[in-house]
Amino acid sequence: MPRSNRSLPVRLGAVLVATILAASCGVGNTKSQPTAAQAGANLKAHILKLLDKVSARGPRITDPGGKDIPCGAGKVKRTFAATALDNAEQTTPRSLNEMMLGTLSGFADYRLTGPGGPDFNVVSEGTKTSLHLNSSKHGEYSVSGETACLSRS
Repeated sequence: MPRSNRSLPVRLGAVLVATILAASCGVGNTKSQPTAAQAGANLKAHILKLLDKVSARGPRITDPGGKDIPCGAGKVKRTFAATALDNAEQTTPRSLNEMMLGTLSGFADYRLTGPGGPDFNVVSEGTKTSLHLNSSKHGEYSVSGETACLSRS
């Protein structure tokens, strides 16, 4: 029995549709969570980049992190914090925190948690990190963060 010329395109189309459906349903999606060390490295990078992007001067590390902090079920978290001076010494703490919040959205995927106040808490599900934008002095940025409880390896 002669085959139609369309059978190859039809079969390729069916394979393409099946591949698209499998990808959209998450089949083959083996994205794993970062380790505490990986998330800690992201945390440090985000905080330092944030201070750089707001043009802060003289960043000072107030919590160097790098240590595993037990948080139950055999998991650990990491922390990191820094402060830096604003170019204008009179800038209010709330304004500094708002500037960091706006700047952060330009390079990292964090979402605001809670209503905010003088300071802001943000979390990134992708990197398993959270930041606390907590400037409390005029003209001085302050940001701290921690990772979620994650496996060591």
